[in-house]
Amino acid sequence: PAIVLSFLIAALASVLAGLCYAEFGARVPKTGSAYLYSYVTVGELWAFITGWNLILSYVIGTSSVARAWSATFDELVGKRIEQFCREYMSMKAPGILAEYPDMFAVVIIFTLTGLLAFGVKESAIVNKVFTCINVLVLLFMVVSGLVKGTLKNWQIDPEEILHANYTSNSSLNLTDILPTKERLGVGGFMPFGFTGVLSGAATCFYAFVGFDCIATTGEEVKNPQRAIPIGIVSSLLICFVAYFGVSAALTLMMPYYLLDNNSPLPVAFKYVGWGGAKYAVAVGSLCALSTSLLGAMFPMPRVIWAMADDGLLFKFMAEISPRTKTPLTATLTSGIGAAIMAFLFDLKDLVDLMSIGTLLAYTLVAACVLVLRSQPQPSLVYQMANTQEEVELSDGISVPSMGILPGMEERFSFKTLLFPDNPDPSTLSGYAVNICASVMGTLILVFSVLAVQGGAAVWNIIALSVIFMVCLVLTFIVWRQPESKTKLSFKVPLLPFIPVISMFVNVYLMMQLDRGTWLRFSIWMTIG
Repeated sequence: PAIVLSFLIAALASVLAGLCYAEFGARVPKTGSAYLYSYVTVGELWAFITGWNLILSYVIGTSSVARAWSATFDELVGKRIEQFCREYMSMKAPGILAEYPDMFAVVIIFTLTGLLAFGVKESAIVNKVFTCINVLVLLFMVVSGLVKGTLKNWQIDPEEILHANYTSNSSLNLTDILPTKERLGVGGFMPFGFTGVLSGAATCFYAFVGFDCIATTGEEVKNPQRAIPIGIVSSLLICFVAYFGVSAALTLMMPYYLLDNNSPLPVAFKYVGWGGAKYAVAVGSLCALSTSLLGAMFPMPRVIWAMADDGLLFKFMAEISPRTKTPLTATLTSGIGAAIMAFLFDLKDLVDLMSIGTLLAYTLVAACVLVLRSQPQPSLVYQMANTQEEVELSDGISVPSMGILPGMEERFSFKTLLFPDNPDPSTLSGYAVNICASVMGTLILVFSVLAVQGGAAVWNIIALSVIFMVCLVLTFIVWRQPESKTKLSFKVPLLPFIPVISMFVNVYLMMQLDRGTWLRFSIWMTIG
């Protein structure tokens, strides 16, 4: 039941990431993804890491949605596909691979890849119709959940259930086996404690991916400084309300330990006795999943193409087919990658892997915002970002505003570090911020590992307090450094606090994911 809190935490983390993302978008006037921004601002290595993670999240977005699509469809036809795959093709590698390969998901992905390869535009009308159906089904589910649900399901006592008598309790006849103690937790609203809520939030982060497309439209709105944060926050709020409503309805309708992992909604309706409603819900789910499938598959070849074009991936992926005018090789490669993922891995593993990729990309974005604000001497990017009029104005007066006579270089001392003489960023202040940000990143990583793994031992608490104090000092040093006066259409308020908090929240959520996820992620990075 406490998953509603997980969604709240994930939404707040996304808001912070979104603000940093928006400033990143304002720095580079071309519309583009996080990959383009990092390439222009911080160089090729970080750009490659960001792009590689973006590809990961798109590939997995595609394969996890295909897997969910086939599970929902399977639920409608009475689990025939699952039984067939389990019987003839079960994979014996628990914790690493899925229990059985999902053939139907692979078929779905290849069909879509074929469509995209022939240059099918995302048809807006189909998208709108699907979205309307989707919203109606959402409303239906929330309302029916509140009607048929009972608060008893948020106050479950594990002892009663474990010792319940089969015959006397009619609701248990639906489940042939009694749940294990691990599945029950401690009962109540938070059966797995606050750590459970946090590790849920790390997985739920997946739900809010995609707000970055708002952040990248900085130059298309009248007053970006106001419009972008409002846009990001309100869209995330709408998503949060939808997820909150559905997950609350779901846990009220059916005890949390009985929920089906792959397609919970149809099963929940069957549980409360509305067997017919499961068809309506399943149709709604299929519509929703179809739009998100297109949404995940559409941008992926574009990112692969951009990276190949810049020479960070193999050149042959940047070829554009003369007949269909689409990046054919990139589309096929991405389709095959997604199909392999859907074939081998479980839905939960896929979602976790996607969360880790996006969290890392957002952490890098926050760090970049922190570093870029205090770099000296506007580089080419900034001159691109300035409007034409300003350039004409500044042609007449081109005096370097050093604030210090030339020849008097700044010398490093604690006084210049905490009370810089120069109102504009200098090489020294830029260098100081770079070092502080790098050290802070490392410390945040150590802090998160200790906080998640260390427990409540005395040495651990002392270590955490020390790291926390050092981070505060570093944040203070960054805060004292002069900021660049470049006019941007959107700037993150309360610098350096918002990027630092965003980095911390993202890294902490990454640490909540399990070992298997980290193993898969390191394999992916090694391949890169």
